[in-house]
Amino acid sequence: MSTAAAAPRTGAVLADLLPATRTRDIALVLGGAVLTGLAAQIAIPVPGSPVPVTGQTFAALLVGTALGARRGFLSLAVYTLVGMMGMPWFSGGTSGPGGASFGYVLGMLLAATVVGALARRGGDRSVLRTAGTMVVGSAVTYAVGVPYLALSTGMSASAAIAAGLVPFLLGDALKAALAMGALPTTWKLLGRRG
Repeated sequence: MSTAAAAPRTGAVLADLLPATRTRDIALVLGGAVLTGLAAQIAIPVPGSPVPVTGQTFAALLVGTALGARRGFLSLAVYTLVGMMGMPWFSGGTSGPGGASFGYVLGMLLAATVVGALARRGGDRSVLRTAGTMVVGSAVTYAVGVPYLALSTGMSASAAIAAGLVPFLLGDALKAALAMGALPTTWKLLGRRG
């Protein structure tokens, strides 16, 4: 493996700009898991919903976008598995499988993979592309999280949408706006549009 950072090629993600080593990949995967776990501790209860607003979804999408599909998946897999084994780093310091919001954790695992694949195709290089990438990632998270919420609580589909999707749309728009500024700006500052 090369130890020097190569000029970004088409299909590069931000993590690829660092010198390529196995140690780098392990550190990035573990760092992404820890970032997601720390961001999950930012948890604000939502009246009428068993699911809080957290920083974890934002972290998961950033991890996937910055690391790419493979490392993003591995990072969220580590986060999920370690949390299932008892590390209290799911939303609000919880752990273990199950619970009304666990479907969102599973959705974020898939979303990190999808946004990582989109980033390899330039989905993080411009404001509009980043917006689309974040919307797709959020949609994937909800596509798994909301049905899981309905099944785990016995809610109807419409009640699960009202409790597990609608209250989060404004926050997701704000998170997408942050990503729309941060990711393309990072590429621009690095002088590399790939």
